[in-house]
Amino acid sequence: MKGFFRLLRFGLPYIFYWLPGVVLLAAVGLLDALRLAFFVPILGVVLRPDNSSNSMPLFPFAPPGWQFDMHQFVPPRIHNAWAVVAFALISSTILKGLFDYAGTYLVNYAGFGTITDLRNRLYEVTLRRSASFFQKHPTGTILSTLINDVDKVQNAVSTVLGDFLQQFFTFLFTAALVIALGGRLSWLLLLFVPVVITSARRIGRSVRTRTRTGQDKLAEIQNILHETVTGHRIVKAFNTELAEVLRFENAATRLLRANLRSVRIQSISSPLMDTIGAIAIAFLLWIGRNEILHGRMTAEVFIPFIIALFKLYDPVRRFASYYNSFQQALGASISIFAFFDTKDEVKERLRATTLRQFKQSIRFENVGFSYSTEEGEHQILHNVDLAVPSGEMLALVGPSGAGKSTLVNLIPRFFDVTSGRILVDGHDLRDLTLGSLRRQVAQVTQETILFNDTVRNNIAYGQPDAKAELVEQAARNALAHDFILRMPQGYDTVIGEKGFRLSGGERQRIAIARALLKNAPVLILDEATSALDAESESLVQAALGNLMQNRTVVVIAHRLGTVRRANRIAVLEEGRITAIGAHEELLSTSPTYKRLYQLQFMDMPEINGAAQLEPAL
Repeated sequence: MKGFFRLLRFGLPYIFYWLPGVVLLAAVGLLDALRLAFFVPILGVVLRPDNSSNSMPLFPFAPPGWQFDMHQFVPPRIHNAWAVVAFALISSTILKGLFDYAGTYLVNYAGFGTITDLRNRLYEVTLRRSASFFQKHPTGTILSTLINDVDKVQNAVSTVLGDFLQQFFTFLFTAALVIALGGRLSWLLLLFVPVVITSARRIGRSVRTRTRTGQDKLAEIQNILHETVTGHRIVKAFNTELAEVLRFENAATRLLRANLRSVRIQSISSPLMDTIGAIAIAFLLWIGRNEILHGRMTAEVFIPFIIALFKLYDPVRRFASYYNSFQQALGASISIFAFFDTKDEVKERLRATTLRQFKQSIRFENVGFSYSTEEGEHQILHNVDLAVPSGEMLALVGPSGAGKSTLVNLIPRFFDVTSGRILVDGHDLRDLTLGSLRRQVAQVTQETILFNDTVRNNIAYGQPDAKAELVEQAARNALAHDFILRMPQGYDTVIGEKGFRLSGGERQRIAIARALLKNAPVLILDEATSALDAESESLVQAALGNLMQNRTVVVIAHRLGTVRRANRIAVLEEGRITAIGAHEELLSTSPTYKRLYQLQFMDMPEINGAAQLEPAL
């Protein structure tokens, strides 16, 4: 029920759509039951020409206060029995149709609005999660929650809920009609209520569990889809199409089995309700026959009573299906609210300080960082002490897995340190607002992230109001302007998902232009030029040189030219800084740096073009 009440809170803003919608659907149920009551005067008066009475009672056996005559519902000038029934029947049907249309629309408007707010809030919460959240949850699982789980809830809260309300009020007023017509005979129906409720609850619990299992299997399929679609080139290069198809088919088979288990349980509902309903009607037919024989009920009343009973049976049969849909929604909402309830590891403190402009330094004081897995705690950084004054270029070098990427990712606070602290201009990162901190930092990473949008919008990402002249100037400084103009629509060319229509060097220069336009005082750079040809690499190096000018730069260096340009070089080994100094100094004092220099840098000759461009940087 907790999940239900949490969903209900999202519907509160639409209360002025819910309320009139529910009232109109209640009117639909009332008119539906009223039309069934018309059968009493139809059988007792209209279809009996020998009946000379002008009275047309709807509930002849009801207490005096609950007896109504059909003449009360028609204009006074209509007296003929047939005309009275015809007018009442047609007008009630028209009203029912109007109320049904308006009520269904309002309830669905409120339902879809509720789900839209839920989906928007879920997306916002997901996007604002710290980096560790995305490491723990595969992309397919996140997509499945945002799309499939929300869709399950949407189906229940909009379409199914509107139908349920209509059927519920039809059931309510038809039950009242059955009681009014049948008297004490109708109370025998209460014998079947515990059976119906108990059966529906047991089936519903199983449906909720099976739905969650099915949604998890669907998330597994989406994970495979995401991996193989985004990595399609690797799949083709290693000729593993058949293996991936088999992996997908196995996941699809597991989803099929989960769905079939759910269907087997849901399919019990309708036959079970059919059987209970048939037993109840047969039982009442037998008792009703005796009532008529003993003169306690007439055929004119008993026939509408049985018709109303059949009408009552239809909503009861549907309630099982509605209940299953609501249980599916509650099962899906478990994953949705689990995302809401995830505790963020990186939180902004109340009344955090706004960092106006970076001016002085970045200081690491006895910084340690670790993360937990099922295998235990993994320590990545140990007692790091480091100061980067404003305007300095610091190069980080070290073997793979030494903690270089982790170290630079702590600066924009993608993760929080587990010990020690990082100071920016004397402020602990955890005391600064995330927005003001990250406005001071620009990043160019090994993996170039571009969006399926125009070149202009990719360069101006995060700054949609940037003037075209500034965008083009950033592109010129990134040596991207010329190739952009050669594209079909220039700056308005859509570059495709992850920029697949561009070469590797072109993608990197677009990313550099984006960082230039941001014009942040701190630059974090993870060099990635090994996959480029000589000409592209030289252009990228020149663009990076323009980007690094007049900025505080922390660079994970892979090139000799970058190392030599750095003011200082820090050597990381197994999460510790083992040496720090200038290039020439480290060659004589750090065996690790000397080995890396010989293995990594001396075996990577400078590109002629890059070497020629370096003096200008």
